[in-house]
Amino acid sequence: MTGTGSLSQPVWAPRLARWTRGLTLTGVVLGAAALVLARYDLVPKLAGFGGFVVGGLVALLAVLLGLSAALVGWRTAAPPGGKTWLALLVALGYAGFIVSRPIAAEGVPPIHDVTTDLANPPAFEKLPLRADNLAGVETVENWRKLHSAAYGQIQPITIAKPVAEVTAQAVKLAEERGWTVAAQDPARGHVEATAAVSFIRFYDDVVLRITPTPDGQSRVDMRSVSRIGVSDFGVNAKRIEEFLAALQAA
Repeated sequence: MTGTGSLSQPVWAPRLARWTRGLTLTGVVLGAAALVLARYDLVPKLAGFGGFVVGGLVALLAVLLGLSAALVGWRTAAPPGGKTWLALLVALGYAGFIVSRPIAAEGVPPIHDVTTDLANPPAFEKLPLRADNLAGVETVENWRKLHSAAYGQIQPITIAKPVAEVTAQAVKLAEERGWTVAAQDPARGHVEATAAVSFIRFYDDVVLRITPTPDGQSRVDMRSVSRIGVSDFGVNAKRIEEFLAALQAA
């Protein structure tokens, strides 16, 4: 075909290439701006993440146009230049990351509150528990059921040290991880802290309850709760497992 609107005309290859580069730049700038604004709480965290996703969708459109530019360029002997190929690779990586998020959440329950003690979770005293903490599950029974099915391996640990010593070590480990310690009481074995997740710095609150056992050891229970969202992509469970393993090895 030789009509003005035909994609087989040589003029379309450079035009598609320009659009590819422009959309890639637009998507990256939009996503980066959203992340930075959310990181420093200039916009709400979820709004910043939403902007990042929109940037990824723009990048996905750039991928489609880039592939079209390559195809048309091949047919018309006007292949895209190096800048267009670079833009295509950047857009492909960005869009691929966004598309992979639902895959990463596969098998993860829609909960954001994880603990070693489902019957009597450690209680926050200094840090407030979010008002909608049952979002996504509606009832405590549903939460316990989903939690048990997904995180049956999350259990308390026992350490052959006195409560005060274990509490001090827990505070030290929390600070080494960059968590903000909001409360600590070595005598009672109580610790509260806030951890930040990802570049955006989503905030999760953590509480540890350390109690003496009849044989003179210390039992450590831990709870980690995301402040926003429904599913946590398994972050809270991973945090508990890693922290308790480090505490036991300390």
